[in-house]
Amino acid sequence: MTILITGSAGFIGYHVSKKLLYKNYKIIGLDNINNYYDINLKKKRLINLKKNKNFLFNKIDLCNYSKLNNSIKKNKIKIIIHLAAQAGVRNSIKNPKNYFKSNLEGFFNILEVSRNNRIKHLIFASTSSVYGENDKFPLNENHKTDHPLSFYAATKKSNEVMAHSYSHIYKLPCTGLRFFTVYGPFGRPDMALYKFTNNIVKNKSIDLFNYGNHQRDFTYIDDVVDGIVSLINKVPKKNTPYEIFNIGNGKSKKLIDYLKYIEKYLLKNAKIRKLPLQKGDIIKTHSNIKKLKNFTSYKPKTDIDLGISKFIEWFKDYHKIN
Repeated sequence: MTILITGSAGFIGYHVSKKLLYKNYKIIGLDNINNYYDINLKKKRLINLKKNKNFLFNKIDLCNYSKLNNSIKKNKIKIIIHLAAQAGVRNSIKNPKNYFKSNLEGFFNILEVSRNNRIKHLIFASTSSVYGENDKFPLNENHKTDHPLSFYAATKKSNEVMAHSYSHIYKLPCTGLRFFTVYGPFGRPDMALYKFTNNIVKNKSIDLFNYGNHQRDFTYIDDVVDGIVSLINKVPKKNTPYEIFNIGNGKSKKLIDYLKYIEKYLLKNAKIRKLPLQKGDIIKTHSNIKKLKNFTSYKPKTDIDLGISKFIEWFKDYHKIN
């Protein structure tokens, strides 16, 4: 079976591609390789994927409908895992236009090519950020998501309702995934784990917003990938063939405690600057993952201690640090 994965040069897209190649799927990977963060990291991911003869990469911007449509027709795609997006809460406050293009126009094109090519299952990435200021935990899929705190979250909520409308009107089977703070090897440099590790190694100070009291449901990349893969053949069958799932660890940790694990495996203390809460920041996330557990065999296996140790091991190897 051939699966199209958008964002295959990205963090989650890379790991999903790698897992499915291991399972002998053929993968068509799409990415525009933008410069939101170091493109050398993206290129390294692609180098690793291209070692497998079942991986084919096309550099395509999702806003280019014609190229996107041609790739799907040429490769006779019937399943799409859409993981491409302009990510980052804080950057969406500074550069909202970039998020409109990629996350709204790009997603509209994904829906249109899916409809026009009779895609059998569209799996797409959403985010825990859609829960906004909810203060009842753990967060489940029925909690309100109509008060996003950032434009990034607003675009992802828009993706959910856009997909639902296509499921209802055109009977396009769609499954949305609300990811909770994904971390691990080959992670994004703008995420806390990479930034904190890099700054500690370089003897630079770390900014802890909300004075380090943020709480996050940190979820290791391998667990997220297992969740995604478990849903490929779980095609929604309802009259409106649409499902939404949390993919998290089911536990919440303070950022200041997260930092302690990084210090532990670097054998070095951080220089910390504690700062107030920033605009667009959510104070706490904590996922209820019962729905996904009941629907599949999903069960997170990696705790923070082990997950961070694996990241630090990768970071040292990637940056050639003894």
